[in-house]
Amino acid sequence: MNSKRNMLAYDRSSTGLWVALIFLVSLNLRPAIAAVGPVLAQMGTDLAWGEGVQGVLTAIPLIAFAAVSPLVTFLARRIGIDMSILLALLCIAAGDAIRSFGGGVGIWLGTVVFASAIAVGNVLVPVIAKRDYAGHVAMATGVYSGCITAGSATAGLLSAPLAQMWGGWRASLAFWSVPPLVVAVLWALRILHNRKVVVASAAVRNSPSAQSARSQSSRGVFARVLRRPMTWYVTAFMGLQSSAFYTMSNWMPSISASIGYDASTAGVHLFIFQGIGIFSGLLIPKLMNVRGNQVCAALTASAPMFIAGLGMLLLPHLMPVWAFVGGCAQGASLVVALALIALRGRDSAETVVLSGVAQSFGYLIASLGPLMFGVLVQATGGHHVPLMVFTFVAFLQCVVAVIVGRPSKM
Repeated sequence: MNSKRNMLAYDRSSTGLWVALIFLVSLNLRPAIAAVGPVLAQMGTDLAWGEGVQGVLTAIPLIAFAAVSPLVTFLARRIGIDMSILLALLCIAAGDAIRSFGGGVGIWLGTVVFASAIAVGNVLVPVIAKRDYAGHVAMATGVYSGCITAGSATAGLLSAPLAQMWGGWRASLAFWSVPPLVVAVLWALRILHNRKVVVASAAVRNSPSAQSARSQSSRGVFARVLRRPMTWYVTAFMGLQSSAFYTMSNWMPSISASIGYDASTAGVHLFIFQGIGIFSGLLIPKLMNVRGNQVCAALTASAPMFIAGLGMLLLPHLMPVWAFVGGCAQGASLVVALALIALRGRDSAETVVLSGVAQSFGYLIASLGPLMFGVLVQATGGHHVPLMVFTFVAFLQCVVAVIVGRPSKM
């Protein structure tokens, strides 16, 4: 018992550059997924997959997010938040390698492994940000969300060129197993640093009163969070904005190609969509407390995706413009969604549970986006009907934005 208490005590804010390591972790939470879109057509050709099967592959990470997110709370209580992050980084690297070199079965197994690991990071990174940057939650959320977007944009930009340079999509996807290994080493050093600090102050950290307070804070948290209507508003917003992001991340290159753009230009469109989100994500925190609520931020972040959907339907030849507009939405929406989790959680224990619930059910909603898009493309032989559905979902996000932006009275 004492060993477990000491292990969990290492979950504490560090100082100096150790604190900023959470942003390097964030950089590794999307490349394994974002790298697929630009080479999805190559994979389909190589493996004789239709658009429907490709849609299933792109939906698996989101389904894994939905399945694993509720379990992260128990993992964090068992081995600690920081150790859970270390395990996640190692599994992301392992999953990437399995997907690339494990044959036909390995593609599916590796995707499940790294997606499950990413789910752990998705849930715990907001918790660490709230813990380590307690006085600057919105700022920290903007920075780590920008890092998530930067990692995604970089993977989307480099995936096709790496496949061309290294002779195929397998080597290109395998590359993304290296960065999480590097960050895992640094994160392990952070844990060792915290261990030294904790050992030096073990008497205070492990006093009976401190342990009682930690035990008391965890009782009934899960049931309390589930009873709050705001939990489900946050979940809906998380799901709808994630659906838009993953649908476009996986299918925008295909949409661009259907209009007549070549593969390289289609990759640039995807980079614009993902890359511009870095800047919109850093700017949106300025709107997070207009008139004491987050309605302005949530609606400002959501509306551009609806505009982009209409644009792709009515004026598809202006695809670079709609990639830019949609990119503004996805980056800002992610920051708003994650900030809402941190803001609506009343303490660290509640934030962990809220993060797990919102991301579990939210990503279950999101998984329908890329899956249905692929099924509709195959069923209708074009992108018009799928884009109509996409635009309607973007409109629903705008509606939910107004509701979720108002703080709960409960």
